[in-house]
Amino acid sequence: MRILVLGVGKTGKLVAEVAAERGHSVHVLDAKENKDAAALTAPFVAGFDIIIDFTTPEAVVSNMRACLATGAKMVIGTTGWYDKLDDMKSLAERRGAALLYGTNFSIGVQIMFDLAKKMSAALKDMGYHFAISETHHESKLDSPSGTAITLRDAVLETLGNNNEVPIHATRTGEVAGIHTLEAIGHGDRLLLTHESKSRRPFAEGAVRAAEWLASRTGVYNVREVFDKL
Repeated sequence: MRILVLGVGKTGKLVAEVAAERGHSVHVLDAKENKDAAALTAPFVAGFDIIIDFTTPEAVVSNMRACLATGAKMVIGTTGWYDKLDDMKSLAERRGAALLYGTNFSIGVQIMFDLAKKMSAALKDMGYHFAISETHHESKLDSPSGTAITLRDAVLETLGNNNEVPIHATRTGEVAGIHTLEAIGHGDRLLLTHESKSRRPFAEGAVRAAEWLASRTGVYNVREVFDKL
């Protein structure tokens, strides 16, 4: 496929590397080349089979508006923009585009979400309280992380939205990502933890998502399709 990668941060660079390793033709645009989505003209976008965005919460919405309006297919790994999700879904559907988004494309993290639901269901009526902690590198822009928010949502699906699941976020060093769900009882504590050793699982998941989306239209959350990637 011809893949356009938006964003040349650490994850974006790795996405481009993984895509090339998997035999795809890759073009990368950084923020300077694509200020306010100016580079994403209809003729330019038409030169690619799919677009993968790992930019910033400020840039991603403009990128989606420009690309989805042409009927393009997009995988969005950027987080922090979900207040515009309904607008982007509507645009994709009107234009016959394809949009696949998610807070984390790592298969291990997706399995953690499922385990979190099982853990909270098993302990729901046994006097346990739940909390989440997450640690990321200092340059991560959103806090708490989108992954932590999705983890909380997974727990609240079982406990009900009237419960509180606090999130404690830490930004330090070059940590790729550590997420822990804690269940605190009267006499014990259970921990469910996912620790990323590198960004590669995110990148590999995003490229597999692009390969899956290439033959489809519509809007998908990676939570719904991760087992097909």
